[in-house]
Amino acid sequence: MRRIKYVKNVVILFVRRFGLLILLGILGGGLLFTFYDKFASVLPSVHYERIGVVGRFTADNIPLEISKKVSTGLTTLGDENVPVPAIAESWETKEDGKIWIFKLRQGLKWQDNTQIRPRDFAYKLPDVSVSYPNNESIEFRLSNSYSPFPAVVSRPYFKKGLLGVGEWKVKNITSPGGFIKSMTLENKLGNREIYRFYETEQALTNAFKLAEIDSILEISSIQKLEKLNNIKISPIYHEDRFIAIFFNTENPSVEDKTIRQALAYAIKKNEDYPRALGPISPLSWAYNPLVKTYDYNTARAKEFLDKLPKEQKDNFTIRLATIPSLLPIAEEIERDWESVGVKTEIQVATGIPEDFQALLATQVIPPDPDQYALWHSTQTETNITRFRKSPRIDKLLEDGRRTLSQEERRGIYLDFQRFLLEDLPAIFLYHPVSYKVTKE
Repeated sequence: MRRIKYVKNVVILFVRRFGLLILLGILGGGLLFTFYDKFASVLPSVHYERIGVVGRFTADNIPLEISKKVSTGLTTLGDENVPVPAIAESWETKEDGKIWIFKLRQGLKWQDNTQIRPRDFAYKLPDVSVSYPNNESIEFRLSNSYSPFPAVVSRPYFKKGLLGVGEWKVKNITSPGGFIKSMTLENKLGNREIYRFYETEQALTNAFKLAEIDSILEISSIQKLEKLNNIKISPIYHEDRFIAIFFNTENPSVEDKTIRQALAYAIKKNEDYPRALGPISPLSWAYNPLVKTYDYNTARAKEFLDKLPKEQKDNFTIRLATIPSLLPIAEEIERDWESVGVKTEIQVATGIPEDFQALLATQVIPPDPDQYALWHSTQTETNITRFRKSPRIDKLLEDGRRTLSQEERRGIYLDFQRFLLEDLPAIFLYHPVSYKVTKE
C-alpha cells in the first residue's frame, strides 16, 4: 500500500512539472500524423543508393565519374573541352609555353577543413619540375614548349587519404589486395552513395538481379537485363573515345593507302551508334566534321581492289585481331570484307599482337586535341599503326603542341584531321555506347 501511494505521488509530481510539455507533445504528434504528407514534402530526406561498377580499380585510378564528385584539378574542362579555372583561379605561361604558373583560389579548403596550400600539390610528371614561388602559386617548368598543359592538370587531385574539394567526401573504402571492393561517398546533407566493384559484367548483372545494388553505373551489354520489370535503361554515348580498325602500316599487305581506303568503303556503318569521323572528339573545340567519311560503298571498294595485281588480289587475306568484347563487331566486318572478295581471318587476343595486320580496338581520346603520342613517327610504343611516312602529319603535330593561340591551334588540327583521314592509318568506326541501369 505504501509503495502504491509513493508511486502515485511521484506521478502527480511529474505531471505537475512536465504536464505542459506532455500536452504539447501529444498535440504536436497529432498534427504531424494528420498533416504528415505536407510536412514530408518540405523536410530534408537522406538519400541512400548502392551503385555497381565493373572493373578492377585502385585508390590511384578511381573511375573518373566518381573522382570528379570528390575533387577537381587545378583546372577543369568546360564547354568544348576548354580548360577553365577550378582550384586555380588563373594561370599564365612564359618562355613560349615552357613555364606555367597557376595561382590558387584563396579561401579554398580540403575536406578535412585545412587550408589549401601550393605545397599540397606534389605533381610527378615526366620532364616537368615543380616549384612554389610564394604562398599562392605553383610553377611548372617543362623541358619543351607544351600548349596543352592546362588540360593535363584538369584531372581531379587528392590530398593524402583521398581528401578532395568536391561536394562528396570518401567516407569509407575497402580495398583487399589493393583493389577497391567498395567505396562510400557522403555529402553535407548526409546522402550516401555506396559503390560496389565487380570484376565482370556477369557478376555485376547477377548482383543487380539479387538486389545487392540499386543501380549500375555503366554496362556495355544489357541483354540479360532488358526483360526485368521496373527498371530504366539509359544510353551513355562516349564521345571521349572511339572504336577503330588500326592498321600496321609497315605490313606489306596494307601499307598502300588505297587498300586501306577500299577496306573502309566496304564496311557498313552501324547507324545505332554515333559515327566517329576521326581521332578528335566531336566535343572538342578543334573537331573537324569536314573530312573524308568513307560511307558504305561496295562499288568504290571493288574499284580500288580491282587495281591490285591479279596475284595479290587472288591471295589477299586480312588477319583482323580484336579483344573478346569486340568479337561481334569483328564478325560483322568480316562479312562486309568477304562480300567484296577480301578473305578475312579473325584473331582473338587479350592485347596488341606483336605483328598484326589490322586491329579492332577502342581508343580513349585525350581531352586536348594534341595527338602526338598516337600518330607521330617518333612514338614507337604508342603509335601502334607505325605510321611514319607523312612528314606533313609530323609537322602539324609538332606545331600543334607548341602553338599557344587556340585559334591558330584550331587551324593546325583541322588540317591534321583532314590529312590523316586521307592517309587512313586507321578506319574510324563509331563512338561506343554503354548503359546506365536504375530501378524505377
